[in-house]
Amino acid sequence: MALNTPLAAAAADAPVPRRILPVITVSQFASTSLWFAVNAVMPDLQRELGLPAQAVGSLTSVVQMGFIAGTLVFALLAIADRWSARLVFLLCALAGAACTVAAALLPPSWTLLLALRGLTGFFLAGIYPVGMKIAASWWTRGLGNALGLMVGALMLGTAAPHAMRALGTHWPWQQVMLCVAALAAAGGLLLYALVPDKPRPPRPAGLHFTGLSCIWRDVKVRASAGGYFGHMWELYTFWVLVPAIVGTRLAGAAQSWMSFAVIGLGAVGSVLGGLAVRRLGSARVAGFFIACSGACCLLSPWAIQASDAVFALWLFAWGFTVSPDSPQFSALTAANAPREAVGSVLTLVNCVGFSISVLSIELFVRLAQSVPLAQLLPWLGLGPIAGLVLMRPLLRTRH
Repeated sequence: MALNTPLAAAAADAPVPRRILPVITVSQFASTSLWFAVNAVMPDLQRELGLPAQAVGSLTSVVQMGFIAGTLVFALLAIADRWSARLVFLLCALAGAACTVAAALLPPSWTLLLALRGLTGFFLAGIYPVGMKIAASWWTRGLGNALGLMVGALMLGTAAPHAMRALGTHWPWQQVMLCVAALAAAGGLLLYALVPDKPRPPRPAGLHFTGLSCIWRDVKVRASAGGYFGHMWELYTFWVLVPAIVGTRLAGAAQSWMSFAVIGLGAVGSVLGGLAVRRLGSARVAGFFIACSGACCLLSPWAIQASDAVFALWLFAWGFTVSPDSPQFSALTAANAPREAVGSVLTLVNCVGFSISVLSIELFVRLAQSVPLAQLLPWLGLGPIAGLVLMRPLLRTRH
């Protein structure tokens, strides 16, 4: 492969500057704040536009669909492999910020808002997966630790608009959106200024179908992608349902704080999981977390009826374990994919994973209107169970 050259080998062995990981992590946090910018100001939008309560679901789904479309385009055209990944990250952060500014300053319209949020999701495909690509280009070893920090940053980034809304309680909703846009643009500029490009393989001449085929042809890549797909069946649907689960015990501000804590614990788990990689390997760390979160799914009927202390412990454990397997699956995919196609492979795997998450969200949110949560939540465990089965080839040896 192209990286088996003296120049590439020397680059791989060179020490990584200490600033690189903090800069990528902070940039990922700042730029992914675009994801839930509208969610944080939905009460204001509902009053101004007369939107129904379920509008937040439509606006969230259109971002996910935009992200899926973006990942597909980025993967098939090998955007992050053909051009500078840091430039792609910068341009997408600025474009996503511009969409958010437009949503804040243009006359409010439901159709326009849907279009701008869909475009924002599209540009997020050049931020989250491309950020992983940039990290993968700097770390051939220890990538699981780096991606653990990055996924933790993603979780905090998606919560950032809610923090801004809380800090600016009396701000107009437009000001919250503008602050999110400024944060995202700053993240793109920071990464572009402080993270240089690594040597890249020669640019592919056309669509990278040969490289992408490793997703189903290579045993190891297929195993890590399969584990990730099972994980994505559970992850976003759980996050969507957390307020409803918490709402069975708490209401008002207590419900909001509890929901924030449950989701935020995933960032802690991702960081700790990354630290455990050097001793256990990414496959075992991913297997541990996906098994634990799957067990939390299956314990739902008992835990929902248990005492408040047991209920809280169960929910915190679920929040802690539901997301740390994600960076390890990405690290395994990046490590085993052809080096000249890492960006395309990671992006397409993300595309499929987010498609699965949309199907899961739509199914479970609809069923939750008529099926008790105690009966519904165990079915989220189908994802972790399938993921464990599919990733077995990676568990047989230390990765």
